[in-house]
Amino acid sequence: MKKVINTPKAPAAIGPYSQAILAGNTLYISGQVPIDPATGKLVDGDITAQTEQVMKNIKAILDEAGFTFQDVVKSTCLLATMDYFKPMNEVYAKYYPTESPARAAFAVQALPLGAMVEIETIAVKA
Repeated sequence: MKKVINTPKAPAAIGPYSQAILAGNTLYISGQVPIDPATGKLVDGDITAQTEQVMKNIKAILDEAGFTFQDVVKSTCLLATMDYFKPMNEVYAKYYPTESPARAAFAVQALPLGAMVEIETIAVKA
């Protein structure tokens, strides 16, 4: 059985998808781009500012579903260029100071709305 997770504290979906789906004890969070949920617009700033907003959006969805960053088991990070890899990692590491999840990170040709970063997340409750 699946349950749609939705919170106004994270950006609304910009297409035919849910912010997250809870299936059993596993939470699948759709790729989050750096949209400020208060304005519905991409945040101003560099890759650091954009990654910080993405992580805030992920936290809002985790919170809504009753999960934490400690429950995250896998992330996929999409970057507009691998030049953003190091500064993205610096922000990302603040949210996973120990026992970091498994992860893939790669550059793509383009991201929605011209974003520099998008991160998809899977969390599991033991």
